[in-house]
Amino acid sequence: MNDITGIHWYALRITYSRELALKKYLDDNEVENFIPMRYADVVKNEQRTRKLVPAVHNLVFVRTSRTHIDTIKQERGMTLPIRYIMDKETHLPIVIPERQMQNFIAVAGNIEQQAIYLDVSEVNLRKGDRVRVVGGIFEGLEGKFLRIKNDRRVVVVIEGIMAVATAPIHPSLIERIE
Repeated sequence: MNDITGIHWYALRITYSRELALKKYLDDNEVENFIPMRYADVVKNEQRTRKLVPAVHNLVFVRTSRTHIDTIKQERGMTLPIRYIMDKETHLPIVIPERQMQNFIAVAGNIEQQAIYLDVSEVNLRKGDRVRVVGGIFEGLEGKFLRIKNDRRVVVVIEGIMAVATAPIHPSLIERIE
């Protein structure tokens, strides 16, 4: 897809774990974005606190046009080096389909659930059946049904970037998609 003016989801890399700074900049400029977050125990001054942190460092999903991202990358006040995640075959930025991103946000955006983040190479998608969740908090979610860590989960994959697995889901809440 070589449409540089259309609105799409893009995956961006930002160095040195500055994804929250980029998120603040994007939020201040009303650019839709998403960073998968999780709770982690952080020790500071010998005090242990539970803090919301990015689940995957250096990764930000942005919904806008390529021309707008290119403008952001070249702004004078923007000191955050950002790069597109590129498709290895076409050498163009990876464009994430809207439905795939909605499914990903449905799983990764639910901070209270036990989502497991996976490298795309860790998921052998040929083994899983394509399924839809028909009940519970993930109702309507589509993905692959796999056994991970001895539990049945639905895995949503963003091709070439990453995958996320839901909390365990009972098979009665799953229907196969042909």
